[in-house]
Amino acid sequence: MLKRFLILVLLLLFSVSVLAQYDHPRKKDRQRSSDSRADSHADSRDGRFEAALVLPYQNSVSASGEKGSGIDVDSSMGWGIALGWNWTEHVNLSYKFMTNEPKYVATLMPDDLTNIPVDIGSKMSKTSHQLNATYNFLKRSLTPFVAGGVGYTKLNSNIPDGLDRAACWWDPWYGYICNTEWNTFKTTEITYNVGVGVRWDFSDFMFTKAAYTKEFLSLDKGSLDFDYLTLELGLMF
Repeated sequence: MLKRFLILVLLLLFSVSVLAQYDHPRKKDRQRSSDSRADSHADSRDGRFEAALVLPYQNSVSASGEKGSGIDVDSSMGWGIALGWNWTEHVNLSYKFMTNEPKYVATLMPDDLTNIPVDIGSKMSKTSHQLNATYNFLKRSLTPFVAGGVGYTKLNSNIPDGLDRAACWWDPWYGYICNTEWNTFKTTEITYNVGVGVRWDFSDFMFTKAAYTKEFLSLDKGSLDFDYLTLELGLMF
């Protein structure tokens, strides 16, 4: 999975570099045709909205629970979108949505310690909604940044959280019928995140960002903190 992510990153970087080379002559023509920098706002982030495609690569994580129970979550690739507004050259406010489905193994400890632990493998559904603030250190097109925010994350284990519930009834067409429903463990938790990265505005209207982010998620019986690498490719307007 990591190899696929690196290949995708290289392809995107190659694509944006080609677009930057294509846009470079046009930018020179605009600069020659202007005797002043009255139109410098077009080359600036200040006061502009932006939208981006987000490619998050979530690293593997392990967490321990009560009585020796635990969970091991595999690394996985996801996708998302980001919508933002550059309040100034330095400050960006944004909303970010991300989703992925990592595989995991949960270790269940029996109440009777004479029995052996049980491992259950499944695929987790995870979606995150974040409101973030980013500070770009430089006014230049290439700048490092720090970011932080708050939001909420939905988790669905996709495995039963308890015993099944059976319902039976008499049907006028089919006679006596019983049906079984299974509940899965689901939770929605408030999360916090911090990150560092680099932003490159390679044209008047296109940019890319690469970042490392840590997401902190607290559960009733422990915590499950995720860290991930993200690559964004977006438009300013």
